[in-house]
Amino acid sequence: MNIFECKKLSIGYPEKVVCKDINFAVDKGDFVCIVGENGSGKSTLLKTILGLNKPLSGKVIFDKDFNRKLIGFLPQQTELQKDFPATVKEIVMSGFVGRMGWRPFYSSQEKDKADCVLKELGVYEHSSKSFKELSGGQQQRVLLARALCATDEMLFLDEPTNNLDGRSIKQFYNLISKLNRDNNITICMVTHDLERVIGNATKIVYMKDNIKFVGTKKDFLESEYAKNFGVEQEEIIVINNKGEE
Repeated sequence: MNIFECKKLSIGYPEKVVCKDINFAVDKGDFVCIVGENGSGKSTLLKTILGLNKPLSGKVIFDKDFNRKLIGFLPQQTELQKDFPATVKEIVMSGFVGRMGWRPFYSSQEKDKADCVLKELGVYEHSSKSFKELSGGQQQRVLLARALCATDEMLFLDEPTNNLDGRSIKQFYNLISKLNRDNNITICMVTHDLERVIGNATKIVYMKDNIKFVGTKKDFLESEYAKNFGVEQEEIIVINNKGEE
C-alpha cells in the first residue's frame, strides 16, 4: 500500500529550482535511503513531503487514511538544539503535541508510552537529566524517542548521524533497522552513509540536479551509480534479527 507518492514534483525556492521531475512512491514498511551530493535537494525533498516547504510544481499525494502531521521527524541537529534547556523526559513528551489538539495536558497513556520508548532506546535512566548533559549519541536517541512519540507508522530522518562517533553511528543505525524490521515503521532517511545502511534498505533515491535513480536496492547495486558510493553487492552489511551485523 502506498503511503505517499511524489508526482512530477519540483522542489526548491521561488528564485531557484533545486530538483525537478521527482517521481517515486513509498509503501508501508519501506526503508528508503535518499542520497546525493551536498546541495542536491535531499533535505528540501523531506521538508516538501512533510508540507514544511511548498512544491514549485507537481504534488505529493498521501493515502487518504494517512495523516502526514503524525509523521515522526528527526531533522539535522544544530548547536542550539544540543544546548536546549529541558530535561530528557520533557523533550520526549513534546513529541505528542501534534496529537493533542486543544487538550492542555499529557494523558497517562502518553506518559507510559514515553517511558516505554525511552527504555526501548536505552536512555530511560537519563529521563530527569538536562538534555545538554548527554553525549551526542544519547541526544540523538532522545530525539529519536521524541519522533517515535509522534508516530507509530513513519519516520523521516535527515542525516541523523552527523557529528556522532563510529560506535554511536553503528548503535543508531541498529536501532533504526530494528524499528523498521520489528515494528514495521516506514523509514525515509537522508544519509551520506549509504554503505552502512544499504543492507537494510528497500529503496534508493539518488538526487543530482534531478532524480538520477529511483528503485530497489537490488537494482541500485546493479546500476552504474552504486560505484559512486563505494557499495558492491558482496560488501553490503545486513543487520540480523538480533540487531547485529
